Amino acid sequence: MNKRLFNITNLFFSFLILSVLVTTTAAQSVTPRIVIHGGAGTIRKEQMTPDREKQYREKLTEALMAGYNIVKQGGTSLDAVIASVRIMEDSPLFNAGKGAVFTNEGTNELDAAIMDGASLKAGAVAVLKRIKNPIDLARLVMEKSPHVMMIGEGAEAFAKQQGVEFVDPSYFRTEERWQQLQRAKERDQRQGALPDKRGTVGAVALDRNGNLAAATSSGGMTNKKFGRVGDVPIIGAGTYANNNTCGVSATGAGEYFIRSVVAHDISAMMEYKGLPLKQAAELVIEKVGKLGGDGGVIALDRNGNIAMPFNTSGMYRAYIDEKGNAVVLIYKDE
Repeated sequence: MNKRLFNITNLFFSFLILSVLVTTTAAQSVTPRIVIHGGAGTIRKEQMTPDREKQYREKLTEALMAGYNIVKQGGTSLDAVIASVRIMEDSPLFNAGKGAVFTNEGTNELDAAIMDGASLKAGAVAVLKRIKNPIDLARLVMEKSPHVMMIGEGAEAFAKQQGVEFVDPSYFRTEERWQQLQRAKERDQRQGALPDKRGTVGAVALDRNGNLAAATSSGGMTNKKFGRVGDVPIIGAGTYANNNTCGVSATGAGEYFIRSVVAHDISAMMEYKGLPLKQAAELVIEKVGKLGGDGGVIALDRNGNIAMPFNTSGMYRAYIDEKGNAVVLIYKDE
């Protein structure tokens, strides 16, 4: 090989190595972020005891850091949102998993969903009665089945095949939720009131590879009837993630979020109209309000921007800011 050809060959391989290094560095340069929520609704400071508020702030912090530590250390956004949601599912403070509200029949019916922004794959489950952590089963539906949604007994049969942890239905019973049901039934008899005490938990994360993921879990509505299912397991309504735009997890009056296709609408406004995340999220929650619905969303875009609009008096929410600090908020004026 002559000297000139040797130099050209060396130059080519040097350029190739440099390109790989630059590409790898760029891929690792994404700052990991995470945002979570524990439900929106009538949450007022004057109605909250200091001890109760402390419990919520501590549990939200625990859930937030569980997910953040995963993406901070190079883990995936999918693992992060699962970790955060599982902690809230295991807490009686939130209407998901252990803290699920009761149906009119005195049972607990759980819903959950997860979506991968990189592949647009999704998994959802509904009307579960014996699965300790519904979000785990939602992920298995996404990764271990050709389907997007499974419900009821069929979903639990699939869970058995996958070795998911089952619990006796009594595991979900808490006295506070039981009393909520009794009060709701009394109001129902007096006023013909609709079911109440909506609530959800959710998380959206961005990992170092620039991948977004969203996960949501819910116990539905107190005193709900007729096998009602809300927006949580409806991909595009209560849960959505797309690396090209954003990840979204919603909480609130599910029927309105389904009709407004809230989570996907935020993504669509960003993709088709070029709106920034905050403006898109606020416009969509405004549309929900005009229909008569209440609630909110947490959203995170591919650049790490966060939006948390809601039209209720409060929303349990927490996020990691640009400096890596945990921020926990409850009330509207925070």
